[in-house]
Amino acid sequence: MKNQIRIMFNSIYEEYDLINNLITFGLHKNWKKQIVDISRSLNPKRILDVATGTADIAIALTKIKNCEIIGMDLSSNMLDIGDKKIKDLGLQQSVILELGDVEYLKYNDNYFDVVTVGYGVRNFENLKKSLDEIYRVLKKNGTLIILETSVPKNKIIKLFYNFFTKFYVKLIGLILSKNFEAYSYLQKSASNFPHGHEFINILKNSKFTNISQDIKLFGASTIYVANR
Repeated sequence: MKNQIRIMFNSIYEEYDLINNLITFGLHKNWKKQIVDISRSLNPKRILDVATGTADIAIALTKIKNCEIIGMDLSSNMLDIGDKKIKDLGLQQSVILELGDVEYLKYNDNYFDVVTVGYGVRNFENLKKSLDEIYRVLKKNGTLIILETSVPKNKIIKLFYNFFTKFYVKLIGLILSKNFEAYSYLQKSASNFPHGHEFINILKNSKFTNISQDIKLFGASTIYVANR
């Protein structure tokens, strides 16, 4: 699965940002800004953005002064787009992008004050092992911030959500992407991934504490915040 994920994201890197904007109606930008605001309030010195993709969150985090930002991803093509953004913005001294695997993080124990993940957790091949690795590299009392898809609980809203994800998301992928199957997979993974209290229990099983959730867009996305 991991290699398939790598191949998939390496195939959709050119249109990924555009389609992400269309799927979330641009709201993901506000949610990612919230990740930055939460991170800034913690006065971090080192932040790791896992599954950084084209580096939107990593770049946004550079607004935090005197903080080392590392963005990491499996997809070299996605990182190439991120590197171009960083160079265009003149942020080479503020953020570093690295190719890596969340299951085998190369960083020392207790290294990062904050770890962020934006729409990447559902693509982790071994969720438990990945969360355990994130726990390992976080400092004591460090913070994990996750933005991930979820499913609305309200039956009427859920009906619209299911229609939206099954038809609109696939249609956008069909029109704008060279790899329609990739967006079919992303739609299914968004609907099937554990969310809410189920995901909170998964975080607890990896020893995270003080877990909170902030539901977005009637439940279509959720920001989770947890401490080591």
